[in-house]
Amino acid sequence: MKTTEIKAGPLLDQINSPSDLKKLSPDQLNDVCFELRDYIIDMVSVHGGHFGASLGVVELTVALHYVLNTPEDRLVWDVGHQAYGHKILTGRRDSFHTNRKYKGLSGFPKRSESPYDSFGVGHSSTSISAGLGMAVASDMKGENRNVISVIGDGAMTGGIAFEALNNAGSLPNNITVILNDNNMSIDPNVGALKEYLADITTSQTFNKIRDEVYDMLGHFRSAGDKMRKVASRMESALTSALTPGGLFRALGFKYYGPVDGHNVKGLVRNLEDLKRIPGPKLLHIVTVKGKGFAPAEKDQVKWHAQGSPFDKITGKSLLVKKAGPSVPKYQDVFADAVIELAKQDERVVAVTPAMPSGTGLLKMMKEMPDRCFDVGIAEQHAVTFAAGMATEGKIPFAGIYSTFLQRGYDQVIHDVAIQQLPVVFCMDRAGLVGADGPTHHGLYDIAYMRCLPNMVLCAPMNEQELRDMLFTATCHTDRSFGIRYPRGKATGMPVQEGFTEMELGKGECIRKGTSVAVLSYGVVGNHVIEAAEELSKAGIEIGHYNMRFVKPLDTEMIDMVALEYDHIITLEDGVKQGGFGSAIAEYLAEQPHRVRMTILGTPDRLVEHGTQQELYKEVGIDAGSIVNRVKALVPSTPQPVGRH
Repeated sequence: MKTTEIKAGPLLDQINSPSDLKKLSPDQLNDVCFELRDYIIDMVSVHGGHFGASLGVVELTVALHYVLNTPEDRLVWDVGHQAYGHKILTGRRDSFHTNRKYKGLSGFPKRSESPYDSFGVGHSSTSISAGLGMAVASDMKGENRNVISVIGDGAMTGGIAFEALNNAGSLPNNITVILNDNNMSIDPNVGALKEYLADITTSQTFNKIRDEVYDMLGHFRSAGDKMRKVASRMESALTSALTPGGLFRALGFKYYGPVDGHNVKGLVRNLEDLKRIPGPKLLHIVTVKGKGFAPAEKDQVKWHAQGSPFDKITGKSLLVKKAGPSVPKYQDVFADAVIELAKQDERVVAVTPAMPSGTGLLKMMKEMPDRCFDVGIAEQHAVTFAAGMATEGKIPFAGIYSTFLQRGYDQVIHDVAIQQLPVVFCMDRAGLVGADGPTHHGLYDIAYMRCLPNMVLCAPMNEQELRDMLFTATCHTDRSFGIRYPRGKATGMPVQEGFTEMELGKGECIRKGTSVAVLSYGVVGNHVIEAAEELSKAGIEIGHYNMRFVKPLDTEMIDMVALEYDHIITLEDGVKQGGFGSAIAEYLAEQPHRVRMTILGTPDRLVEHGTQQELYKEVGIDAGSIVNRVKALVPSTPQPVGRH
């Protein structure tokens, strides 16, 4: 199906803003929901994107924009991949086919994109904090506006959500929190809160008693005031005892629910009622992730997001697979290696904050459930949990996306580095990640980890090096390790059986050259190999050195390169400020060598979304950019190898 063939339904086609939605009668809202859900399915089936989360909140999205006066009323989404319906209803329907594409719409709410996007999101558990800040600030200015924060129960496992709830209950404000209870984040939720909510929403005892209490209160209508007050207190006590309202009431919230999150007319009534109730309120709705698309309802993990076209009826992929052996992803290489290491070393365990499928550790959780731990969306806890295990002789491999490790940075310093504990930070999605954009790019880990004591930092150029780096980490229990690797497919090279210990701080010479040497860090070294072949055809021979480690540095190799070449180019898939190139420059600044230097990395600005290849080219770290840089530096007549 082509974009031009994707047509919105007759009602949705007339909705260019929430004001158009408000012109409809309540009886038409079910039809709007049907058309909106169908439009999302059509678009994602052709163009890809996040999927299940937005389908699960279609009715909620319609109800919110029908009742609220957005954007004057503030609507804050949590983990914005559930906001596709929101974008379509707020003037971005006709451009939605550009979602997550280079220079197109962001896959997440983004303040600079629309006034309806009141807060930029991408990481989870932030909506209550942000909404509370908005509500308090609005009250201070004397404004009368509604602030609603939508948070999934998966995001509720993040500590910042509970910090915000605790704070909100102690401040004068009128925030409304909507708990979207679908028992899922990307992977199934874990932890006591999940069990707590599940017990309530499925409890036959609770529903039976609640109905009996309501029936009993009906019989008391003719009784005196005293009896009615007693009955009312009885209902309140039973409700507190039998519903999760007890937890939220203890935090200072008025609790309502659980209610059907797929009954749009019921949600409209609930939201209209809540607008008139002062103070912090929490509406607990129960939804199904992937609602309305049978394959997504059946396999909610698989259908969290789709990157390739699929049949919108059957869910079958329309991607034509290339002939030949498949190339593993770096995540698979990592997971397989950790499982092998765990089998041969009882000290090895794995920890991940709610990303077992994304990091590849789901395989280990199934094969070795007593050695692999999903701690929920709680990166700070994940780091300190791993540190605690390390104090007892374990070697924890913490599989965390680079961008999410930022959330546990204090714990990395305080609980791991200072105590010299052997936690291995396996920083997945390091570098430019593609369509998820600036909230998910893993661009800062080299800079924010390099300054820490008792830390070894390395990055493989291929899958063999990744395996050997993971093994090397188990050989040094007096310090922590940080190993970064990107999203996506590895090189496809054959890997050796077993593991080989690497010498810390030692790189390798890939090829010798003349006046220019490129020092690369990580997988982007493969761009240099491609560029070197292209330059060789033009009669230009560059040196290429795969440094492998940024801490400790291979100073012996750097000294040699500085003596033999006129110009050094450093290459990294990360920010230039404080990164790998900065480490080389810092070292050379204290040496007698006088060699010119160019640092290639991401610039000091936000890099938006697009494919990885599009973004590599934009920031100048792809093979073509390296070729152009070298040609600008090398004189027209090639010089002999070395200066001396």
